[in-house]
Amino acid sequence: MNIGIIGSGLIGATTARLFSEAGHQVTISNSRGPESLQALVEEIGPNASAATVEEAASFGEVVLVAIPFFAYEALPADRLAGKIVVDATNYFAGRDGQMDFGERTSSELVSQHLPRDRLVKAFNTMYYETLATEGRPEDGEDRLVLFVAGDDEEAKSVVYGLIEDVGFAPVDTGSLRDGGRLQQPGSSIYNRPMVAEQAREVLAEQVS
Repeated sequence: MNIGIIGSGLIGATTARLFSEAGHQVTISNSRGPESLQALVEEIGPNASAATVEEAASFGEVVLVAIPFFAYEALPADRLAGKIVVDATNYFAGRDGQMDFGERTSSELVSQHLPRDRLVKAFNTMYYETLATEGRPEDGEDRLVLFVAGDDEEAKSVVYGLIEDVGFAPVDTGSLRDGGRLQQPGSSIYNRPMVAEQAREVLAEQVS
């Protein structure tokens, strides 16, 4: 699969490596331009290339967004129309500034900016070092969980497959509103490594 990545920080670079190692073609981008990414793509290997944000958005059948949340309005909505967009962003008031979401989650704001995309919230709850080192592609029983939220079941299914490709177990938290709220920083599942059985027990406690 062709995967575009917007953002080359800890999560963007880590997912680029993991998807590439799993056999996917990856194009990664950032706000500084492809020249700043040459060392990274050389390190990752032949399945990776560098591009502009617009080019990465056009390249990917799936596009993972891993940028500071305050920059979400810079995402190219026209290039992402119709794409499965994986929102790996997190809102932190100290970095992103105070924002009033009303009743919405951060992912609902991103989806509002990208009205024609198919947004899935994932890859935002796990510390990057755990993500980089704890995937177990050959062992399904003890895989750690990556949580998934979204309103498009087909899009979520595609993301489940990518999560399994890189050695983790997908667990559905529900809609962008309900699941997105469960996946935000400070929640009971955020940055808490667990296997699927544990995850489902914790999620059941949240909705009981």
